[in-house]
This record gives sequence, C-alpha cells and structure tokens, in this order.
Amino acid sequence: MTAPLMPKATAVWLVDNTSLTFDQIAEFCGLHALEVKGIADGDVAMGIKGQDPVTAGQLSRDEIKRGEADAGYKLQISKPKHELPEPKKTGRKGPRYTPLSRRQDRPGAIAWLVRYHPELTDGQIGKLVGTTKPTIQSIRDRSHWNMANITPVDPVTLGLCTQLELDAAVQKAARRREREAKKAGKSVEDMGTLAPATQALADAAAGKTTLSDDFGQVMDDDDRQDRDRRDGASPDVDSVFSSLGGSSVANNEDEDDKY
Repeated sequence: MTAPLMPKATAVWLVDNTSLTFDQIAEFCGLHALEVKGIADGDVAMGIKGQDPVTAGQLSRDEIKRGEADAGYKLQISKPKHELPEPKKTGRKGPRYTPLSRRQDRPGAIAWLVRYHPELTDGQIGKLVGTTKPTIQSIRDRSHWNMANITPVDPVTLGLCTQLELDAAVQKAARRREREAKKAGKSVEDMGTLAPATQALADAAAGKTTLSDDFGQVMDDDDRQDRDRRDGASPDVDSVFSSLGGSSVANNEDEDDKY
C-alpha cells in the first residue's frame, strides 16, 4: 500500500488538523499540490468528510510531527498489521458484456454463426456474442419468439466480436473436429469440412452456401419467399412443398405452424 484508501478524505483531514505543507499532503495522498490547495480554499472536495489516517492505522502521530517540523520530509504510510494476499488474476468468465444499443443485434449474429459455422459449440457462440445457451438453442430449432424477423448478420460487422476472436474460435472447433475424427477412425472430410471465417464471408458475398444442416436451407427458402413477396410474385407451390419435404421429420410440425 503506497497511498491511503480514501485520498481526498484523508487530504481534507490533514489540511484541517495539521500544519503540513500542500506538497507533503499531495505526496502522501497521491494528489496534485494544486488540488490540495483547492481543498484548503474550499473549491475542491466540498461536502467530503475528513478521514483520520491515524485512526485508520495509515499514519502515526510521530510521523505527522516529523513532517510538521521539516517541510521537506516525505510522510511514510504505516505498514498494515495484517498482510492481505493479492487477488489472483483469472480470465474472464461468463458471457461477454454487450452494450444495450447492440443487444438487439445478437439474434442475427447467432443465426449467422449457426448458419455458416455449425461446428461452433453453444459455449463458443455464447462467448463470441455475449448470450446464453437457451437463446442459441431457440434459434437453432427456430423456436425463437422473433424468428420471422431475424436476419443472419456477421457478428464482426455488428461489432460484437473481432475477426481474430472469430478465427480463433473456428480454429479451435477445427482442432476439436480433428480429434473426434481421429478417435472415430475417420477423416475430417468424412465428418464435414470446416471453412474459415474469411472463406465463409467470401461464400456469403458470392451467394454460395456452406451449410451442413437444415437450418441454412430453411433460411434460404425464407429469404427467397420474402424476396418474392416484396417483388409481388406469388410463391411457387412446388418450391414450398419441396422445402417442407427437405427438412427432417422432427421439424415438420414447426414448419407447418410457420406456414
């Protein structure tokens, strides 16, 4: 400990109860000399109650007397009677904090990650965009309350994560897939090819799909039907029934409710 716990309150007490110079008080409290002068003039720290450093065990009476006798003397803070261990530095745990102005963008970012990087786990997606597993699962199975209005958007573009963080998560997922393939005695190609984030962005810009589940196909069908409705064209009956038939049996009831 090199400074008192309440520097301004301590400075207020020293100004009011001692004859120490402004420089001495500023040096001890970690303040600027002009700030201490402002405290003495009543322009700074108005309304702050003084904190007695002697009672708090941060300064002794003898130390104050030495400082008052010698204007050039630097006050030394008292050593604490009990040494407290420094807190261990640990990595950030839990989901990333997302500002309120960007929280409405998280569903679109989740849909983009689920669509173009299905190899990412729910935990990885939660750390990237700062969300919870139930929210991710609701978008995976299309049970989210606002699913009809969710548009997949790159989380890097939205500012929810950096490109380096996304690439690191994809590489980690690729290494996990390689371990799973090795354990199962299969090649990585047999278990699905993982595309890096840069390739996924290029494929998305070119209109290509790199989907490995029904989620991406359903999203493509929804986008195409939305474009047809905006253009005034009626949806093709065959395409509608083909999109329904292309999904798994477990998702038929959800798709029927949607349509």
